[in-house]
Amino acid sequence: MASAARKKTHAKPNRRAGGRKATLTRKRRTAASKRARTRSRSARSHATRQVVTPAVVPMLSYEDGIAALDWLSRAFGFREIARHTEPDGRLSHGEMTVLGGLIMLASPTPDYQSPKRHREICEPARKWSAVPWIVDGVLVYVADVERHFVRAKAAGATILSDIEEGPPGKRYRAEDLEGHRWFFMQDH
Repeated sequence: MASAARKKTHAKPNRRAGGRKATLTRKRRTAASKRARTRSRSARSHATRQVVTPAVVPMLSYEDGIAALDWLSRAFGFREIARHTEPDGRLSHGEMTVLGGLIMLASPTPDYQSPKRHREICEPARKWSAVPWIVDGVLVYVADVERHFVRAKAAGATILSDIEEGPPGKRYRAEDLEGHRWFFMQDH
């Protein structure tokens, strides 16, 4: 009996303490949740300003890297985040981002030939470029492939295929101003 009475007397204070503890825990959880939401909002707005470098970054050469930066922004919606030029005006290093992806580009030397120019003087390059497939190209996921297609076409991209549906997803292929091939696919 004595132990049963002792359990009852201990049970009541524990319930009260547990009640206070539960209230404090709820308050702490609510405060922690508010802090987490604030951090999350802050992280999202910070993420739009800061680019996290992906594990794989395409590096492309352009005869006119400055023109490429401007054109890729206008046609494909890429956002320029870095531009470094040589004293002669050539682009020594540029970086662009889109939906968390990153590309780097430059104009390596005055002797460099873009894929488009190379096809003009090289019969094998002309033959392998006769198909609309991506030959040494870049795959980019976009939010709305139809809207992207219209934008690219209006900016003068060479459209290699209309929008297609089916595996692996809704997509189209295009060439940029210097003949680099791009494969745009809708991100589901």
